[in-house]
Amino acid sequence: MKKTFVLDTSVILFDPQCIFRFEDNIMVVPITVLEEMDRFKKDLTEIGRNARQFARYLDDFRKRGSLATGVEIGKKGTLIVDLFRDSEKYLPADLSPEKNDHRILAVALKLRHDKPNSPVIFVTKDVNLRVKADALGVHSVDFEPSRVNIEELYSGVLTFDVPGDVVDHFKEQRRYPMSDKALMPNNYVILRDQKQPENVALGRYSASEKEILPLRVPQTGVWGIKPRNIEQNFVVDALLDDSLPIVSLVGKAGTGKTLFALACGLQKTIDEGKYQKLLVSRPIFPLGKDIGYLPGELEEKLNPWMQPIFDNIDYIVSFSSGEKPAKRGNRRAWQELINQGMLQIEPLTYIRGRSLAYQFLIVDEAQNLTPHEIKTIITRAGEGTKVVLTGDCYQIDNPYIDSSNNGLSFVVERFKAETLSAHITLTKGERSALAELATNVL
Repeated sequence: MKKTFVLDTSVILFDPQCIFRFEDNIMVVPITVLEEMDRFKKDLTEIGRNARQFARYLDDFRKRGSLATGVEIGKKGTLIVDLFRDSEKYLPADLSPEKNDHRILAVALKLRHDKPNSPVIFVTKDVNLRVKADALGVHSVDFEPSRVNIEELYSGVLTFDVPGDVVDHFKEQRRYPMSDKALMPNNYVILRDQKQPENVALGRYSASEKEILPLRVPQTGVWGIKPRNIEQNFVVDALLDDSLPIVSLVGKAGTGKTLFALACGLQKTIDEGKYQKLLVSRPIFPLGKDIGYLPGELEEKLNPWMQPIFDNIDYIVSFSSGEKPAKRGNRRAWQELINQGMLQIEPLTYIRGRSLAYQFLIVDEAQNLTPHEIKTIITRAGEGTKVVLTGDCYQIDNPYIDSSNNGLSFVVERFKAETLSAHITLTKGERSALAELATNVL
């Protein structure tokens, strides 16, 4: 039996291709949804692009027949635009039909009344609207095409308790066969002595050789920044390996994600010349109440949003030179790198349509991106480009996503079995004792 799905505006603005994901069932788009989307079509944001894309889909579908009676799309599915005729009488008296959410909900109530023997499912990302639908007896669900279980998110690191001679053998021979274990490509491994837990060996699983190979981490660190724990050793190994064009780093605040991404980017760009430029970007979402429009040219507008990047670069350069940031006077390290053309800072707003070749691309705070946005960014990578995604899946400022359906979680799960990628989840904070305490207890 075919199911009938009533789609809310929030679903379409989240993913304009959602109508192709319901297989051979019936999809109903209330006319009120189109009226709401009309308000977003001129926006230059991802939401505006999604609204325009869905409008183009509808314009194409209407050539196949009447949207009011239904046209066939996708895998023999049917799309109907409901005109809200006689729907408001199915609303209870305390829900005003003047409110768009209630008008959309009324369509689901009417369909449930007209099709008592056919499942009617209301699909929305609006939590309050799902609660209202449930109170009125309408089956309601969230739209979750890319949801992952955040508690089971691939960590990229495994620990094996082995006899002491295995650890010693690996340190001497620089390799250890691991064909009997189900490991992902580039899975990082900790071989721990069963009797002496402090005796460990670190390596990375090679899917082609089916062996654990040692890490390649410079003893002097990267631009003077040395790993302080096991996880950071894994991070440096992945970031400096040119055979891994995409690396994802997930961890709480203070674990060193952005710091090491920038340090390794500077190493590969300036010292080794592997990449032509270090390109750093981050989605623009304010913490707390937005302060409104910012004055000045594009660079001046970006400075407040990119200040965490600038702080890290100043710290790295001052650390490698042995100077304290305060003693550098007005010489800002990041400004010098920008003037030399080695560093470029830009918002993700302008990345669509570009082709980025031979660049070390860092996308900071990637957890605030949708799966569609993260796909857009990664597909910009041209020949010789390395993409590094950093973020904390528990600190999300984007109101349209959560810890389970954001773009960063999506990439981690989809790329974990690919030989071109590596992932590390960092858990130990190294910023300061206070920062670590605040992260754990607040």
